[in-house]
Amino acid sequence: ESSWYFARFCAPKSAETAFDRAAVDYWLPVDQYIGGVEHAVLHLLYSRFFTRALKECGYLGIKEPFDGLFTQGMICHETYQAEDGKWLDPMEIGKDASGQWRLPDNSPVTVGRSIKMSKSKKNVVDPDRIIDAYGADAARLFMLSDSPPERDLDWTESGIEGAWRYVNRLWRMVVLPATELPVPGAPMPELSGQAAKVRRMVHKTIARIGNDFDSFHFNKAVARIREMTNALSELPATAPGAGWVLREGLETSARLIGPMMPHLAEELWAELGHTTPLVDIPWPEADPALLSEEIVTVAVQVNSKLRATIDLPKDSDITLTEQAALSHPLVVAAMSGKPAQKVVVIPNRIVNIVV
Repeated sequence: ESSWYFARFCAPKSAETAFDRAAVDYWLPVDQYIGGVEHAVLHLLYSRFFTRALKECGYLGIKEPFDGLFTQGMICHETYQAEDGKWLDPMEIGKDASGQWRLPDNSPVTVGRSIKMSKSKKNVVDPDRIIDAYGADAARLFMLSDSPPERDLDWTESGIEGAWRYVNRLWRMVVLPATELPVPGAPMPELSGQAAKVRRMVHKTIARIGNDFDSFHFNKAVARIREMTNALSELPATAPGAGWVLREGLETSARLIGPMMPHLAEELWAELGHTTPLVDIPWPEADPALLSEEIVTVAVQVNSKLRATIDLPKDSDITLTEQAALSHPLVVAAMSGKPAQKVVVIPNRIVNIVV
């Protein structure tokens, strides 16, 4: 009975009763319910009714079955119809030289809007074909990265191909690193310049992705990982400490992407020289000292109109901030040779010059 299966899960081997009251009261309510919009209406309605009825009858001690609810979007695809109105499977058709969809006999195909995948409309994609061509991890990455999970996702061939290209790029970064990597666990050398900047980004990514996962922002997490690996690929091989930072960054990439691409992540982890499976490795922790900004961007206004921005060390004193603002070429031009009557500085944020 789908309206109270969660209560049975608490004590599935109970032979005498449907569920055990003590086990139910200990384990329930369910921490997080995830389902499509249809389930959010019907299944939730039935589950809440049954739970309240069972409580009134004294069979369990909770009033609500679920603590949290997240309603995910649907997977959508274009629809295709033959001239006689018959629905067509995407595998039945192909594009001609002009880019028009046609059947094998060259008869035309009517392309409909993208709607929820369904067997009746035949607008489905065979998962076996996708997995054979691109792998399960690439398919999973595309679905998580395309849009926020609460919105509908339009399945496109170009989307899965983009995810597949990224999977291959990440693999090449590990098996053919731009510079020699130190052994796992090697002590950190003295870092400065670009290497230190990239390492700071790695640790900021760790902190941000933890928050993204907690709030189901998987598309943001994927974007942050890709931004981080882009920075790692652009790190000059000759930069002092580049190899050490690259190893830390690639290991972090494997750990962060593990929940989304578990198969690839395990392979990356092994290629990086680790013998303990990644699934047994704790979630990475960001170094708090690397999360604060060393450089801040300060807006400069002339008569309350934004004219320029300047990058300064965090907590620069007011005199330095004012001098930097007044000497900026765009600010000088905006002042048109007039002297500053008043300069208001809000540290780390804004400078307003009144002329």
